[in-house]
Amino acid sequence: MFTRFTELDTLLTGFTHAVRDILGDTFVGAYVQGSFALGAGDLHSDCDFIVATTALPQGEAETELRRLHDEIPTRPGFWTQHIEGSYADTASLRGIDELGVPWLFCDHGHRELIWDNHCNSLHTRWILRNHGITLAGPPIADLVDEVPPDALRDAMRADLPEVLSGIRTWASFDLAWTQRYTVTTYCRVLYSLHTGRVSSKRGALDWAYRNLEPRWRPLLTQVRDDRERGWDPADPPRPGSLEATYAFAAYAESFGD
Repeated sequence: MFTRFTELDTLLTGFTHAVRDILGDTFVGAYVQGSFALGAGDLHSDCDFIVATTALPQGEAETELRRLHDEIPTRPGFWTQHIEGSYADTASLRGIDELGVPWLFCDHGHRELIWDNHCNSLHTRWILRNHGITLAGPPIADLVDEVPPDALRDAMRADLPEVLSGIRTWASFDLAWTQRYTVTTYCRVLYSLHTGRVSSKRGALDWAYRNLEPRWRPLLTQVRDDRERGWDPADPPRPGSLEATYAFAAYAESFGD
């Protein structure tokens, strides 16, 4: 068992066999990262993967991968709509010197692969190195170097001032989901800034509840408890929650000074 969901495990097993066949000798391994690797995956999570290759896919292999990802969401079931990840060559996957190299990427809920650096991050490397789930191939720790805690702290310090503006570029604050996501993101950034480690969304909220000023506990509790509402385009933020979120953002950003 890779996860606690039989349907997802079946999908991951078939997916791994398919990409191995497509990539042939360039296939190195397939791994789960993200919330499921951190032990916090649930029905409101996507399942994040990394496929390691000797070279970035191109030519016929890239074409076949695009066909595969176009087809997977047409299958019956729940999890076929909820996988996300990248195809990473082992050279740029290993160390932090290769951050920003675009990998062939499948966004959550999308059928078209794009070249993007979404997964080429310190967070992905840290989760893979410390908690990655091997679907096939060598242990992931053989492929990914340790992420220095200070490098992660420095990245979070640089990210803090841009969290809110970054979310505004792709998400609407008319949605309750965005309000919750914003608070959770700040908690995850603060957790990494303070610890030099990476936490799940729930883990970061729990850490913030225990370690940040008590005045934020009502907001943190609301975000934690409302996760079961999921993403609903007709679900507006709770009254007063946006104002509290903006105040929390200003508080969180002060830690970067």
